[in-house]
Amino acid sequence: MEADIRWLDNPEVFRVGALDAHSDHRFYINEDEAQKGTSSLVQSLNGMWKFHYSENAPSRPADFYKEGFDSTGFDEIKVPCHIEMAGYDKIHYINTMYPWEGHFYRRPAHSLNGTKQWEGMFSKASCNPVGSYLKEFDLESGLMGKRVSICFEGVEQAMYLWLNGHFVGYGEDSFTPITFDLTPYIRERGNLLAVEVHKRSTAAFLEDQDFFRFFGIFRNVSLMGLPRMHVEDIWAKPVLSEDGIGNFGLQLKLSMPKGSVGRAEVSLENPKGECLLKRDMLLPGNVKAAPQGAFADNKAAVREEVPCGTAEEVPAMDKKGENKENTDEFLKISCKLDGVSVGRVTPWDNHNPYLYRLTVRLYDENDALIEVVPYPTGFCRVEMIDKVICLNGRRLILNGVNRHEWSPEQGRCIGMKEMEQDMQIFLKNNINAVRTCHYPDQIPWYEMCDKNGIYVMAECNLESHGSWQKMGAIEPSWNIPGDLPEWKEVLMDRARNNFETFKNHVSILFWSLGNESFAGENLVAMYRYFKEKNDGRLVHYEGVFNNRAYEDRISDVESCMYATPDEVRAYLSNEPKKPYLLCEYMHDMGNSLGGMDSYMKLLDEFEMYHGGFIWDYIDQAIMVKDQVTGKKVLRYGGDFDDRPSDYEFSGNGIVFADRTEKPAMQEVRYYYGLYR
Repeated sequence: MEADIRWLDNPEVFRVGALDAHSDHRFYINEDEAQKGTSSLVQSLNGMWKFHYSENAPSRPADFYKEGFDSTGFDEIKVPCHIEMAGYDKIHYINTMYPWEGHFYRRPAHSLNGTKQWEGMFSKASCNPVGSYLKEFDLESGLMGKRVSICFEGVEQAMYLWLNGHFVGYGEDSFTPITFDLTPYIRERGNLLAVEVHKRSTAAFLEDQDFFRFFGIFRNVSLMGLPRMHVEDIWAKPVLSEDGIGNFGLQLKLSMPKGSVGRAEVSLENPKGECLLKRDMLLPGNVKAAPQGAFADNKAAVREEVPCGTAEEVPAMDKKGENKENTDEFLKISCKLDGVSVGRVTPWDNHNPYLYRLTVRLYDENDALIEVVPYPTGFCRVEMIDKVICLNGRRLILNGVNRHEWSPEQGRCIGMKEMEQDMQIFLKNNINAVRTCHYPDQIPWYEMCDKNGIYVMAECNLESHGSWQKMGAIEPSWNIPGDLPEWKEVLMDRARNNFETFKNHVSILFWSLGNESFAGENLVAMYRYFKEKNDGRLVHYEGVFNNRAYEDRISDVESCMYATPDEVRAYLSNEPKKPYLLCEYMHDMGNSLGGMDSYMKLLDEFEMYHGGFIWDYIDQAIMVKDQVTGKKVLRYGGDFDDRPSDYEFSGNGIVFADRTEKPAMQEVRYYYGLYR
């Protein structure tokens, strides 16, 4: 298949050539690497790349991906980085409107009863910037002789990928990892990777979040060498019963060469290193069962053998690459461990974020260790008891904030430093919950929430605010995704990406369909998807407040933005259908947050009220050098001659953009401390 620029205009094309979304587990070649947390199977491509900026697709260097292309005129750019923060294009902040409003007339494809044309809306636009990236690399030794994939953890907004002149794939979901198989075209030395990033595509209608509109490769890029036997996906299923007994189940998806045999060893240990569970799964590399006595000489502890599940044959790899395994045929194997009692366990919660260690080890036919996959997991139980949300049998109270990923120097391109600072501020100020407004965050953040006991509302990458709210009025005549069938699958893809990537994190108590996208049958389909997973979590979506026809079909909870205490009281005093939480409240802009006590008192009045998430945690502001004083200052929306803009509306956090706490944090720390 060849790349097609017209995909930018088509909502039905959003993922081409990409591998299925999978769990965010790490994998290692031996126990020593697993203990150190450093894998020789992973090669970072972060750093300096060659780069060319174009104002639109027609003027881009369309052949830049070809081997032999003369790139001597290209600049250099750091990866990860927003293209705007590197000095190209225009920094632009906007809230509810789409960023092109007032400049170009655009309506979503297939909306308005199909009466408007949309072909070429983005692919032929006079203003739709393009970043052309080139990276030359050699494989590190740990990846040689293996299947090789590449993971982009975040690319905004639409990306095309080539390797050594061959088209590999296309993707649009800006905030979830996307992985491609490079094996058919990879070389041990002299590889040329080409990535073409377009600032806008039909995905722009779905990514109308209240933030600065950036584009580019803004999260990590990594190559991964896959061992002959490899864990493709893990779904851990720890279940906590009412009497405190833990049951542990597991689903694995593996790949291994056809005709080979092996085993997967599954173990679960507590923090003291005491083993609660150990099981072997026999892995045939063909559809037939593994031979009897294949592991008869193994001297490890006595274990119970669990039969393998299904096996699916994968066609032989294209033999254009140099890696020796390119000619192998691989099987995808599904294994299932039904729930096994592991005795009394310590529940995970905010006060005691107790984590167990799950480890999957793969052994070949000679019982040689091939791969080690550790994953922290915990036991907790989320449920409704008499319309009250309970965690481990006790009423859940959310002392939460909405948190954008933000750095005043790097925008949404943040690192471990900023995440660690945020976690320290949370713990210091009695914040026990976070809503990932309104897109998935970087993987380490979820790990930190697991470790520190922060309850997570994990939102999909969705907000189409500008399609149904105009100048404050509700007018959904061309709302998307709505009921339009052409927009259904892209929403389902975003739901799958969110679930499959983060499904193992014990800190996630709620899946959220997204934010401010009105309501319709496509959102109903997303809700059903999460409920069919039957993972015990609740599903949240606030938008039914604006369309009550869907209130029983989209969200498990009643959720509202900025309802007054009296409005909350009125709902809960009138035979409420559902428990109530405020997914956004207080709106800490300027000298606000002074009425926080009136909300907190509701927790004493109503068992069905569960608190909420302050809007928001951190100011979105950019550090620049003042032209007059020469000092570094924080600039907000509108300060960059960006129009249309919502100006200082980007600054409504309880901390400034540089993470200095505002005076309002005193209120947060005091009142949240009363309800821990």
